[in-house]
Amino acid sequence: MIGTSRNSQRYHQSTDIDLADFSTICEQQIDTTDYPLADAIDLQVPIYSGDALRNAIEQENSLAYQAEMAAVLGSGPGVFVIKQAYADTAIVDNMSTIFQQLLDKQRHLDAADHFAKAGSNGRIWNVFEKSAVASPETFVEYYKNPVLQLAAQAWLGPHYQITAQLNVVYPGGQAQQPHRDYHLGFQENQEIARYPIHVHNMSRYLTLQGGVAHSTVPIESGPTQLLPFSQQYELGFLAWRDSEFIDYFNAHKIQLALETGDALFFNPALFHAAGSNHSETIERSVNLLQISSAFGKPMESVDSYKVSQLVYPYIAKLEAKGKLSKVELSAILSASCDGYSFPSNLDTDPPSSSMAPMTAAQLTEQAVIENWPEDKYIAALQAHRQRRTS
Repeated sequence: MIGTSRNSQRYHQSTDIDLADFSTICEQQIDTTDYPLADAIDLQVPIYSGDALRNAIEQENSLAYQAEMAAVLGSGPGVFVIKQAYADTAIVDNMSTIFQQLLDKQRHLDAADHFAKAGSNGRIWNVFEKSAVASPETFVEYYKNPVLQLAAQAWLGPHYQITAQLNVVYPGGQAQQPHRDYHLGFQENQEIARYPIHVHNMSRYLTLQGGVAHSTVPIESGPTQLLPFSQQYELGFLAWRDSEFIDYFNAHKIQLALETGDALFFNPALFHAAGSNHSETIERSVNLLQISSAFGKPMESVDSYKVSQLVYPYIAKLEAKGKLSKVELSAILSASCDGYSFPSNLDTDPPSSSMAPMTAAQLTEQAVIENWPEDKYIAALQAHRQRRTS
């Protein structure tokens, strides 16, 4: 992996990003001999056969595929396609019917989006759980696909957790801005700069991004725009909002057409964006998979809302008496409150003012600084908890 010229630094600011370093990384050329199991290489992207993968799984001989896919995602171009990940597209069509029913139920809502204008697309948050509730049988037929498991385990190992969001881009729908994804991709640069560079690197190993095509996705319908190798740039979480990097992305991005039942998987640190739908009739429908490592969990279950409610009166009293320094307030909030925006229920706790919903720690800090009475804080805290509940 090519690193930044400032590797000796452990913390970075937006001013540290370097387009020359980035372009050197992104202008690598794939070595086809590194990916002998791929059926083809298209625009620097390895293409795998779903039939070949199913055969390898049946023969209990899929580890070679997983090792190769992991190399693609890490030290390679960062993205691969599985053609006919679903051999029987009727399974996909049946789930599409469930998706449509769910969309019809929420027509009156403008679902917030992270990188596109709210309401411009058909978006269903947590469609994973909602589809299970709507039709358990369809859910089982869809997610029992061992090809999905192979791809997820290639990057994350076993015991991963799937979340999913449907995204339908209608004719005339505009492209997203290029970005990186969860975790750090959903944070503002000021927050990202607080994390040392090894955490930037770690973030890309905690999640696998994927998408299953639920419609034919020709180029004119705006398939995902991708910048191969861009996941290798260490400072990319600080760079994707920069106008020069956006211009570079737009000049060098690629797009791959997909058919119903095809799947695309990529490193969450890869610069990417949904494309503009220039077709007149195609409603581009993709089930977006965000698959998380099993290691993103604490060892013990702690009810942080209960803890926050119990300690608030004492924190507020110290603050009111001027006996709580800024760093002490930060320390106690970090210890007692949930300071991270996710997981949440993005239907009821949408990323409206930023890409990440308000945290319990931020709410508590506001209450302390503004000297809220205890009953007001408890009501706000309970409402916050309820918004985040599925």
